Amino acid sequence: MGKILAIDYGEKRIGLAVTDDMKMIAFGLSTIATPEIFEYLADYIPNENVDTIVVGEPKQMDNTASESEVHIAPFLVKLAGKFPKVAIKRHDERFTSKMAFQTMLDSGLKKKQRKNKALIDEISATIILQDFLKTV
Repeated sequence: MGKILAIDYGEKRIGLAVTDDMKMIAFGLSTIATPEIFEYLADYIPNENVDTIVVGEPKQMDNTASESEVHIAPFLVKLAGKFPKVAIKRHDERFTSKMAFQTMLDSGLKKKQRKNKALIDEISATIILQDFLKTV
């Protein structure tokens, strides 16, 4: 049984989260600069036995795609081409950045730590993955 990897795509950074081997618990993994993501994934996916990738799907309140979907669509095409044996799924990511920030507040992080956008992206990916796990 392989792991599930979640991606919170951004133009500058990509937050990553991964499940345990039993696909029950989501863990924050890392935040990678967007231009370096395919190099990172080429190493990570086969070594960690990833069989599914969940990519956050940014939507507006009326359920239409957000403007950032313009950048995500070509990323998804390239992702599918590079990893044809890995299932790629989408999952609604509305409010994950706000939830990530609230998680940081609730955990008692100092103001300087809460400004760490890379950490917000990683926590957002973890929230996307936790939410996705509820649906499978």
